[in-house]
Amino acid sequence: MKKIITLCLFALVAMAAQAQKFALIDMDYILKHVPAYERANEQLNQVSKKWQAEVEALNTEASTMYKNYQNEVVFLSQEQKKAKQEQIMNKEKEASELKKKYFGPEGELFKKRESLMGPIQEEVYNTVKEISDLRGYSLVLDRASDTGIIFGSPKIDISNEVLQKLGYSN
Repeated sequence: MKKIITLCLFALVAMAAQAQKFALIDMDYILKHVPAYERANEQLNQVSKKWQAEVEALNTEASTMYKNYQNEVVFLSQEQKKAKQEQIMNKEKEASELKKKYFGPEGELFKKRESLMGPIQEEVYNTVKEISDLRGYSLVLDRASDTGIIFGSPKIDISNEVLQKLGYSN
């Protein structure tokens, strides 16, 4: 009896899965063909390099201060040692805070990425949703993400259709 119930449940699940339509997209492929995304990425790289240089300059300054301190330590009084150590620690703290401000989880780079990439990703999402609604897809998976897709038939890949609807031909 249990076997019959299990077989019936398996058959129902299989029929329900057959009734649903699926599609794949390759988000990396799509975004590579969107010029605005490439420009935004370049802008982010330039800003990131500029901010990284600022952080590295402060770290270099702190390192130089420390090396000078090591060379002078034997000639300094206890108060001078303490003052120099505090200056070095303050410089290191300043570099650390600047790094956090620019590159932290809610930092300037994150905000900049959201402002530049958000509208592009939203446009792609809306286009995928429009195609899904039109074609009756229940699920659209991103082949580019690490979701464990081992194989996906090119017949169900709608990446080129998304690009065409966005106004970019491949």
